[in-house]
Amino acid sequence: MNKELRELLEQISNKKGEAKRLLAENKIEEAKVARDEAQQLQNKFDIAKDLYDQEKKQVENKPVGKPTAVDEIKNFLNAVRTKFKNAMSEGTATDGGYTVPQDIQTRINELRQSKDALQNLITIESVNTLSGSRVFKARSQQTGFAEVAENGVITEKSTPQFTNLPYSVKKYAGFFKVTNELLKDSDQAITSTLTKWIGDESRVTRNKLILTVLGTKAKTAIASVDDIKDTLNVTLDTAFRYTSSIVTNQDGFNWLDKIKDGNGNYLLQPSVSSPTGKQLFGVPVVMISNKDLATDVTDALNPKAPFIIGDLKEAVVMFDREELSIMASDVAMDAFETDNTLFRAIEREEVKLRDSEAFIYGQVTIA
Repeated sequence: MNKELRELLEQISNKKGEAKRLLAENKIEEAKVARDEAQQLQNKFDIAKDLYDQEKKQVENKPVGKPTAVDEIKNFLNAVRTKFKNAMSEGTATDGGYTVPQDIQTRINELRQSKDALQNLITIESVNTLSGSRVFKARSQQTGFAEVAENGVITEKSTPQFTNLPYSVKKYAGFFKVTNELLKDSDQAITSTLTKWIGDESRVTRNKLILTVLGTKAKTAIASVDDIKDTLNVTLDTAFRYTSSIVTNQDGFNWLDKIKDGNGNYLLQPSVSSPTGKQLFGVPVVMISNKDLATDVTDALNPKAPFIIGDLKEAVVMFDREELSIMASDVAMDAFETDNTLFRAIEREEVKLRDSEAFIYGQVTIA
């Protein structure tokens, strides 16, 4: 009961007491007036009490609203400004960081997949645990049915084979420094800085993990574009012919882009679907930065550019935990002395080789 209702009850009690006192004094008319006033107060109380009960019921039955994406980002950025010192514990991840809101995570994912991101070419498996396994259908050689004589015994054929690929995601992290002035800037400025840094660093990290796995395969020398055609037509299984791509770095792409046919026409043709806008023999050509996919300069006079040819979705799988956490400090290292803030980001994934026969790792001498 609120204050207004309690005051009305007190007024009703006082007015009834006044009516009884007047009646005892034989002041009939005055007692009637006091009684009527008490009844008016009672009517007022009954109405006010009904309204109060209705409002209380509405509040109790009102569903608890979930925060919108805008609210989540706003709360997260406010926490960023305070270095997460005042952030709610619900956002705390097990590693001590704070989980990035889904909307910002989506923007980071878009940056991961832009430019020369190799993760666009491989299989991504989303996982919710740090370790486990996934089952994949293995590519097997079909032998067809065998001839059987009348009343003969039919031999058993092999059934589809499956491979169990275990995973154990690893933690990958880094930090960067921003001025404290940035934290006083607009929400858009802070969001843009965080997403660009994390997105680019994550893309480069994943490229390196994928290239490390691909690099475990023995290198195949490629002397000309005919060798590339042999690879597509013969070396690789026909199952991969129309799902393959040619991945090379800037040096390799430059070598390939300058090759002409007997009529002086460049071999690379336009392609709408290829990231570089070029294709060779109908196969899209993908170019990766020399910084990510380096040319082998062991022999300085004969540097070798990489040419990874095949179906990388069949070749490589990434187990992605899909959980990004971030932490901030204005006292770690030299942050306090330089009036800066350090941001640390952590993500978890593992890249594994799934089918080594789905690609070849070629090298072209570009001296």
